Amino acid sequence: MGRHTLRILTAVAMFLVFLAALPAAAAVRNLNAELGAANQSLAAKQYTRAYQQYLHVAANNALAQFNLGLIEREGWGRPRNPLAACTWFGKAAVGNIPAAQQFWGDCLAQGIGQPADGKAAERWYRKAAQSGISYALCSAGALYISGQVLDKNISHGLALCTQAAQAGSSAAMLRLADYFREGRELPQDLTAARDWYLQAAQMHDPVAQYRLGIMLSQGEGGDADPKLALKWLEQAAMDGYAPAYLPVAILYSNDDPDPKTGALTPDSLAKIYMWNRMAKATTTDPAALAQITRIEQLVDAVMPEQWRPILDRRVAEHQARFATE
Repeated sequence: MGRHTLRILTAVAMFLVFLAALPAAAAVRNLNAELGAANQSLAAKQYTRAYQQYLHVAANNALAQFNLGLIEREGWGRPRNPLAACTWFGKAAVGNIPAAQQFWGDCLAQGIGQPADGKAAERWYRKAAQSGISYALCSAGALYISGQVLDKNISHGLALCTQAAQAGSSAAMLRLADYFREGRELPQDLTAARDWYLQAAQMHDPVAQYRLGIMLSQGEGGDADPKLALKWLEQAAMDGYAPAYLPVAILYSNDDPDPKTGALTPDSLAKIYMWNRMAKATTTDPAALAQITRIEQLVDAVMPEQWRPILDRRVAEHQARFATE
């Protein structure tokens, strides 16, 4: 399943979560009479039809307003239109859609369609957090940490983001880890960064898995651990996070040889070939491509030719699963 399809299903999932909080009669009316057909059209990527179906009921349906905002923001079947998206998110936020409150806060913080308003953004972020979107507290915290639309207060911003992370938001954990690793807004603390990446990685965040794997492979924030690095990097790669492909191939090429033969194990050799092929298909960076070519030449010299059709099929299956449009 590609990331594009996952975003569509997320929109539908948000609708179902909202329905669960409604009285039974209202839920049946909204699901069957108002949004059911539109959600089906969206899931089928019939974007123009879905847009019109949502628009037909949007005047009195905050969920339809929210989904119209998603369509405009993501550019599903139309050019991306941040201003139109924010207009819909603002309407849906007033209609008490939690995710819309988060996105409307983003619009206010970024000044889309109007001057940036940090105080208003924070109010909507806090409403979103009260409605269950814990990451919104970290969004509010970021305003204090950057000091661009609110008075700079790093300790307060860090406290808000930490509160969101402790509430279980993997996105907040990732953001905290980035703050500590980059050392721009906050003093660099690689140990804290590694710990927050680990917590987010354990919640299946592929970006955190990748960054944790890199830190483990390079010994940043603690001892180097190539085997644990490979575990996390390969998990990110299996989840379709393309930057992890080449590091996984490199780590497998440095794997311990088979003690009986002195050569790489068949499993390691096959994985080097597959991840290297996937890296080649997803990068245009000259330095990376040069490294990919070197690995390719080494593998070609030792891998049995009869393996290629099977491994190429696995590569194609992975690429199809995570294809983006």
